[in-house]
Amino acid sequence: MKDELFTMVPEMPGVPPEVRARWQEEANRNFLRMKHFSEMVMNPKEPEVGPTPREEIYRKNKSRLYRYESRRTHRTPVLFVPNLGISRPYIFDLMPKGSFIEHMTQQGFDLYLLDWGVFGPEDNDLTFEDVVTKILPRMADKTLQSSGASEISVLGYCMGAPISASFLGSRPEFPVKNYVDMAGPIDFSQAGLFARWLDAKVFDVDKYVDTLGSIPADMVKAGFKLLKPTMDLSTNVNLWWNLWNTDYVTGFNALNKWANEYQPFPGEFFRQWVKDFYQQNRLIRGDLRMGGRPVSLRNIRCPVLAVGAKEDNIAPPACVKPLIDAVGSVDREYVELAGGHISLIAGRGASVHCWPKVASWLAARS
Repeated sequence: MKDELFTMVPEMPGVPPEVRARWQEEANRNFLRMKHFSEMVMNPKEPEVGPTPREEIYRKNKSRLYRYESRRTHRTPVLFVPNLGISRPYIFDLMPKGSFIEHMTQQGFDLYLLDWGVFGPEDNDLTFEDVVTKILPRMADKTLQSSGASEISVLGYCMGAPISASFLGSRPEFPVKNYVDMAGPIDFSQAGLFARWLDAKVFDVDKYVDTLGSIPADMVKAGFKLLKPTMDLSTNVNLWWNLWNTDYVTGFNALNKWANEYQPFPGEFFRQWVKDFYQQNRLIRGDLRMGGRPVSLRNIRCPVLAVGAKEDNIAPPACVKPLIDAVGSVDREYVELAGGHISLIAGRGASVHCWPKVASWLAARS
C-alpha cells in the first residue's frame, strides 16, 4: 500500500481511461526502476551462477572434466569443448531456465563440459598443440570411460570449435558420432576485424608475446571492447528501460558478472593461435600439423552441424560456414540464426532458436 501512494496517478477529468492506465503503468515502472537501481548500487548481491548439479569426473593440472547427468534418453553423450581463456565457462550454465547445459540435460543428453581452468604466468609454455594433442584427447577418453558409450558427440563453441576440429582432424580413428560447431571460426581469412588487427603485416605476435609473456586479461578485454565500442552504452540504455522487470535485472546481473570476468591467455598458446590460424589460416588450407600428424578436416566423416550468427563480429558467418565444404561428411548442415556471438549460447533468443535446433539435430543422430 505504501508503494502505491508513490505511484498513484490522480483522477484527471477529460483524460481517457486507457491513457490514464498507461500513465499509471509507467509510474509503476519508474518506481520499480528506482527501487532496483538503488538495490544494485547500495546493496549489490553476488549473482548465483552454475545451478545445474554436476560431478567432477577428472582433473589434470588446471583442467577439469564435469559430467551433467540426465535421464539419458539418448545413448550418445556430448563432450562440450568451449574457448580457452577469454571468459569462464559458467556462461553455459548461467541461471535456471537460462542455461544451455540445463536444456541439454532436460532433453536427455549426458553432457560433459571441459573446463580449461584459469591460466597464470606459470602456464606460459602451454601451446595450442599441447591442448590439441595432450589435454583434449585425455578428456575425450575420460568421457568415453565415464559414460560407457562406444562413441561420443563433440560440440565446440567459439575457439573450442577449431580446437576440437584440429583434434578430430588429426585423429580419424577417434570414435566420434556427431560434430557440432557453434560460432567457431574455421576459415580465418573471413574472421572480420580480428583477422585485420592480427594480420602479420601490422601485428608482430613474437614481439608481443616475448615482451608480455602471457596475454593479460585487461588486454583481452580491450580487444573485445574495441570490436563494438558502443556496446556498454547500449547495454546500459537497455538496462534502464528494463530496470522495472525483476527477471530482466536478475538475468542482467548474472550475465554482467560473466561479461566482466575476462581471463588471460598463456603466451605460447596465443603465439601459435595467431600464427597458425589468423595469420596463416592453416586449418582450412590443410597444411596444419599437430603432434607430428597432419590435420585434415576431410578426416571428419561423421554428421556435422555448423551454426553461425548473422550479427556475429567475433566469428562472422563467412568464417564458420566453410566447415561444411571442408569436412568429409555426407550428412552435413549449416544453419544461420539471428543475433550475435553470445546470443547463440545465452539469452532468450538462444533458448528459443539455437538450443532446440542443436538438441533436435543431435537427438535424431544419437
